[in-house]
Amino acid sequence: MVVLAASVVSKSGKALVSRQFVEMSRSRIEGLLAAFPKLVGTGKQHTYVETENVRYVYQPIEALFLLVITNKQSNILEDLETLRLLSKLVPEYSPSLDEEGVCRAAFDLASAFDEAISLGNKENVTVAQIKQYCEMESHEEKLHKLVMQSKINETKDHMRRRVNEIEKSKIDRGKTEKAFAPLRSPNGFSDTNSRGAGLGGDPVFADSFTQKPKGLPSAPTATSKVAGGMKLGKAKKTNQFLESLKAEGELISEDTQPSGSQSRLSCVPPSDPIAVAIEEKINVTVKRDAGIHNFDIQGTLALQVLNDTDGFIQLQIENQDLPGLTFKTHPYINKELFNSQQIIGAKDLNRPFPSGQNETPLVKWRIQELDESSLPLSVNCWPSVSGNETYVSIEYEASEMFDLHNVVISIPLPALRGDPSVRQIDGEWKYDSRNSLLEWSIILIDQSNRSGSMEFAVPAADPSTFFPISVGFSASSTFSNLKVTSILPLREGNPPKFSQRIQLVTDNYLVI
Repeated sequence: MVVLAASVVSKSGKALVSRQFVEMSRSRIEGLLAAFPKLVGTGKQHTYVETENVRYVYQPIEALFLLVITNKQSNILEDLETLRLLSKLVPEYSPSLDEEGVCRAAFDLASAFDEAISLGNKENVTVAQIKQYCEMESHEEKLHKLVMQSKINETKDHMRRRVNEIEKSKIDRGKTEKAFAPLRSPNGFSDTNSRGAGLGGDPVFADSFTQKPKGLPSAPTATSKVAGGMKLGKAKKTNQFLESLKAEGELISEDTQPSGSQSRLSCVPPSDPIAVAIEEKINVTVKRDAGIHNFDIQGTLALQVLNDTDGFIQLQIENQDLPGLTFKTHPYINKELFNSQQIIGAKDLNRPFPSGQNETPLVKWRIQELDESSLPLSVNCWPSVSGNETYVSIEYEASEMFDLHNVVISIPLPALRGDPSVRQIDGEWKYDSRNSLLEWSIILIDQSNRSGSMEFAVPAADPSTFFPISVGFSASSTFSNLKVTSILPLREGNPPKFSQRIQLVTDNYLVI
């Protein structure tokens, strides 16, 4: 038996689906199918019709015909068995037995016909086996999908845990802020007024004149131990020198790495009756290729008065005139006096500044309109893939304007089984395997090391994996160069002694 074609046609002879199993031209199969309705129109109750060359074995399916075309030498019983198998397949793949439904399922029907007939001969298969073959289920594919779904579920669980941790930390931070809220001062500014009302809703000055609690001096923390890899530079010698001084009985306070989310102002209680804290925070996002996404500076001047009698004062300040520099003062500060003479004083001269262990913000400012040339530190990262490894070269260039302390450059890495291979470095490095971060530390950047580099290698990874790069540092001078030049007493007597701490720190410094 040789099946020439299996087709589903309309009663007018229009071919809806036709699968040929021998080499046959399109015009010939269309001619055979077009001639079929004329042959069955004689009213005979047979399931086959013969011509000189072929035999049509057919079965009506509602308004359609399922048709098997064979040669005349084929076994009619086998032809009928083949027709019966195909008649069971058509409803399985085309529930709607009309022209539109069959045309919609044409591809699936052709695939099923291929599984039932091979090279013109009927296969010894059942309908269930044909459906299984057409579904092409793979155990490996199922296993892969299960693994992927488990990873997705694990990631979702991790995200939910992180959200809960963040919410919990916000609640704890809110409780802490309430516990250290400033008390009402009987002879100074009231607690209601110290919340900075009437500042125009500027986010920089939303918490203006809020008294910040000062913590107790913390015990010095030891610097993290450098793990593995070859190191070049003078950092190790510096640590040995500090250790030798400790051995001789010298009291050495070790520097800790700066944190972008915390203030870097010293928490040591002041010894002078008046202490001024001046701090500027950098917020900058630098593009990896070139240019700046955003760059602004936010500054604060805060005052701490230890004794009530020393609160009747005014502060004479000076600063560098910069484009884009704008000031905001607390509502209880005499704004006209500040704008005309750069003197910070209360509107009511009979009310002293608040005293105690809390700092009182008096003036805040913002510097915008800065360009790339004003960056204190530029970081360039050059990843390149070679074979099974990615070689990364990172270099920094520091501006002449500042000497930078406790510089930490954090580079994200792909997940590694071990430490990265550091080939060359100016400074020290540490690998944080938990967060997949490589931290490059330089204790001090001054005239002797305005530029430096580091080279390391990791397994092959996408270059975008090494971004965004986070940078943290501090400096003892600011962009505005704002400082208090003198204390002006409002009552008789010598001006009280004062000290001031000036610091520039990073709040959010990224290379993306």
